Amino acid sequence: MTVQIAIDIGGTFTDVIAREDGAVYSTKVPTTPENLIQGVQRGIDEIIVETKGDRGKVERFVHGTTAGTNAVIERNGGTVGILMTKGFRDTLAIGRQKREDMYDLFLDEQTPTFLAPRERRLEIDERIGPDGEVLSELDEEDVIEGIHYLVEEHDVDSVAVCYLFSFTNSDHEERTAELIKEVFPDVDVSLSSTINPRFREYERLVVTAFDAYLRPVIESYVTRMNEMLDAEGIRCELQIMQSRGGIAGAELMQEKPVGSVLSGPAAAVAGANDVGRQIDREDMITIDIGGTSSDVSLIEDGKPQITSEGNIQDYPLRMQMVDISTIGSGGGSVAWLDDADSLRVGPESAGADPGPACYGQGGTEPTVTDGSLVLGYLNPNNFADGAFELDPDAARESIAEMVAEPLGYDLVRAAKGIHQIMNTKMAQQLRLTTVQRGFDPRNFSLFAMGGAGPIHAGKLAEELAIPEVIIPRSPGVLSAAGLLSADVEHDHELTFLRSLGNLKPGELATRYARLTERGKEAMAREGIDFDAVETTYQADMRYEGQSFEIEHEVPIAKEYNEAIINEIREQFHDRHEEVYGHKNVDDPVEFVNLRVINSFSPEQLDTPSSVGGNSLADARKTTREAHFVGDDRTYEAPVYDREQLPVGESFEGPAIVEQSDTTTVIYPGHSCRTDKALNLIIDTGATEIDR
Repeated sequence: MTVQIAIDIGGTFTDVIAREDGAVYSTKVPTTPENLIQGVQRGIDEIIVETKGDRGKVERFVHGTTAGTNAVIERNGGTVGILMTKGFRDTLAIGRQKREDMYDLFLDEQTPTFLAPRERRLEIDERIGPDGEVLSELDEEDVIEGIHYLVEEHDVDSVAVCYLFSFTNSDHEERTAELIKEVFPDVDVSLSSTINPRFREYERLVVTAFDAYLRPVIESYVTRMNEMLDAEGIRCELQIMQSRGGIAGAELMQEKPVGSVLSGPAAAVAGANDVGRQIDREDMITIDIGGTSSDVSLIEDGKPQITSEGNIQDYPLRMQMVDISTIGSGGGSVAWLDDADSLRVGPESAGADPGPACYGQGGTEPTVTDGSLVLGYLNPNNFADGAFELDPDAARESIAEMVAEPLGYDLVRAAKGIHQIMNTKMAQQLRLTTVQRGFDPRNFSLFAMGGAGPIHAGKLAEELAIPEVIIPRSPGVLSAAGLLSADVEHDHELTFLRSLGNLKPGELATRYARLTERGKEAMAREGIDFDAVETTYQADMRYEGQSFEIEHEVPIAKEYNEAIINEIREQFHDRHEEVYGHKNVDDPVEFVNLRVINSFSPEQLDTPSSVGGNSLADARKTTREAHFVGDDRTYEAPVYDREQLPVGESFEGPAIVEQSDTTTVIYPGHSCRTDKALNLIIDTGATEIDR
């Protein structure tokens, strides 16, 4: 009997899932912010007890971590020095001269200079030309003198090297790394020619500097994680989710730690997409509502939306990642009154420690979770798989004292107000992801996950006229489940500025072959036979003269003859029209970047059969007084045990469905049924759709 374990760390809970042949086990434990690995270790201990398994039989251990994100948010990454080509020292500070608010006289810095203040940014005498020619040889004495200064005067433990045009010729950067290691072997080095070999020096510098900033943190985290797994008797290699939605071995991941910065949110989208494939849903809006934040993404035609121009804390992070929009609204978001006595919710969160007032761990501020308890949605004795026994009196007291009494509201009205504001903020985020990008949300299903997602999803769908809500079997731990369903994946790219009309024979095929070889080497290090690997060719393309490009899939060919190039050109025209609403078929088209993605699907254990209960009556546990936003009535809502719901059963709202990892609210006017896999399918009545 082999066991696969996946663990995803969230802001409030650490989710754990294990698969053992035909069985799936899950649990949630509180996240331990002061030492994340303690929470992981507790999760392992609990899931091993659940499976009655043997740690020595764990064949896969996959992890989604917030270590990188936390390091950026908390500003506790490495001490970074930057080496730039002479004359480009202030690239990090200058940026693109963009301002988020044109009229804010006290606007915070718009570039991430916290990564390396000016005294830690040095110029090196060297110069590579745009075609890779050496215009000025590398001054090695400059490098040696610079690294001595950075280490001895500023205690730098990590260096980012970003020379001009190094993406066309990396010799100077590679020699710089050798010189640094000869003098200070323990100093980490991140090379832009390795991390992001693409043109536009500011964006390339930012992602390389973030990589250097995260490198000491991630290396330390992985080392401690491996030590813990070894002590636990788990001998398989640690695998970690990457921001693009694929997993990689920890050893390879450490070579580009910035690639894991959005590890957790990407895992949730992978899990949603896997469920969508099983139930024939290719177009979904996913919303993952946790304790601290909410993540929104789009899956179209069975593929998560991927972006090459992501952000972290409003700073550009130019790398392949699942296109996820995050807001600071979750179950732990704090409700408060501003100076005008207007009710606000978030972005401050009670987090895992002390948590919402109802957790009974010292928190006193009212949160969305406290509101859910007052409205009757949560069972205080069955929350988060028994991790907490909620205190309804503490929830009522916090809302009464800090919201209801100052506003002159009764308790229920105050709790409804908290939920209404939370729902409005999340609905706006859904609109930003769909309507403002040209997608009609009515053509999608809303896929809800996270501990709080199934509570709010019905109202959100109602607000956007989304006809259907999907609640998977284990929405509270779906991020962890997504880790086990994700492919092992590696992507490699390079800049290739060339007009389609000026390609030399064999030029395009040679570049793709070079990238494919890199992918082959990476998969060999993962122990994967390349014959079992799926390869995809992509290109970033644009009309000549445009500032930005469109990602476009390219057919794989040994030779790119005129017919194939014409096909690529026509496909680009169509894609441009799809994105921008027009195309210019007479304008010349050019390649900007080339990319090869190599992916391997690990063998999955058998999916457990859908059992469910015998009847709806058997699944009904009790009734509970419940209140709903936009409805002044008080309901005695039936409460169902999800594990006992039969396959194919339907029932009307209002109703509440309880399970170990979350609670689902079926709102008045909505109906719910269980499909063959025991997913909950909620019909909001917004519009009829052909399924």
